[in-house]
Amino acid sequence: MTKAQAKTQETSAPQADTELALQGVWRVVVLNDPVNLMSYVVLVFKKVFGFDEQTARRHMMEVHEQGRSVVWSGLREKAEAYAFTLQQWHLTTVLEADEAH
Repeated sequence: MTKAQAKTQETSAPQADTELALQGVWRVVVLNDPVNLMSYVVLVFKKVFGFDEQTARRHMMEVHEQGRSVVWSGLREKAEAYAFTLQQWHLTTVLEADEAH
């Protein structure tokens, strides 16, 4: 690793922490709906988030049994992008501020 690469890595971590502090952490929440098949929801989770089969099924079952599942959390801009993408796949999705962070 060159000195320039090391310097970039050193400055990027504090910058990410600063962004989180300024923007806060946001959660992408998928809500249960009476329309989509469970297999379809698993497929969407795998495609959008790159989840493996087991992780996608776990989140789908949370949606089915508890009415909701937090599928991602992080910076607001990325959360909004994920929420928009899931809505394009016709999943009922909302954003929530994560007050714990």
